[in-house]
Amino acid sequence: MINKETKLCMSLAARPSNRGTRFHNYLYEKLNLDFIYKAFTTTDIEHAIKGVRALGIRGCAISMPFKESCIPFIDELSESAKSIESVNTIVNNDGYLKAYNTDYIAIEKLIQKYQLSPQSTVILRGSGGMAKAVVAAFKNAGFKQVKILARNTITGKYLADLYGYEHIENLHAEQADILINVTPIGMAGGKEASDLAFPEAMIEQAKTIFDVVAMPELTPFIQLAKAKGKQTISGAEVAVLQALEQFELYTGIRPSEQLVAEAGAFSRAE
Repeated sequence: MINKETKLCMSLAARPSNRGTRFHNYLYEKLNLDFIYKAFTTTDIEHAIKGVRALGIRGCAISMPFKESCIPFIDELSESAKSIESVNTIVNNDGYLKAYNTDYIAIEKLIQKYQLSPQSTVILRGSGGMAKAVVAAFKNAGFKQVKILARNTITGKYLADLYGYEHIENLHAEQADILINVTPIGMAGGKEASDLAFPEAMIEQAKTIFDVVAMPELTPFIQLAKAKGKQTISGAEVAVLQALEQFELYTGIRPSEQLVAEAGAFSRAE
């Protein structure tokens, strides 16, 4: 039963979904924790973050487009958030807000899980907060041949320069072993929901297709790659791994792999 001692955790996103809500609440119930999780959106990030502090909200997940704009209103950045200049998790300890980036941890673990070779060539689309986490994880994993394409050439060049990678203006005559989409292309409900993040010819030549878009799990990009027999890494996998790290930060508890798998499946079964 919800009571005055129940701890609230929440998320802030431009387009909230039930994924995180279902994942966290499933684990709270199974582990008999006095927590509840709710998704929100806002047009005022400053006062939303101040509300986290003022109302004693235990934790707050941050999604696009707030991963960088929330930073001025936080008391402390962890090393991961500071180095990436991007936040996806805020923990409130008695009014003191500390920020983390569990996206980075998730990407790092997926690179290991799928045994992606640092000798591979990589092209990444995107230059926002999530893209920073992905690029940083690939850089720290030893990848040297990475190219970055972004609609915003200023942020694209900045991200490439920050990690010593190459910025490209278009995909003409480009190909790579690993193609990574870190843009809203293919996201359900968006104007590009039915679009491919990369041309079909590039997908044909690639070995691994990685899409951080979590809704739907099978984006057009991932669907085509699977049809062509490519190794695929989905945004749903990223979402579960980063949410697990958030859950532990909020509660101090790390659930079993079985429970995490159940929560992940429950979160996707909408």
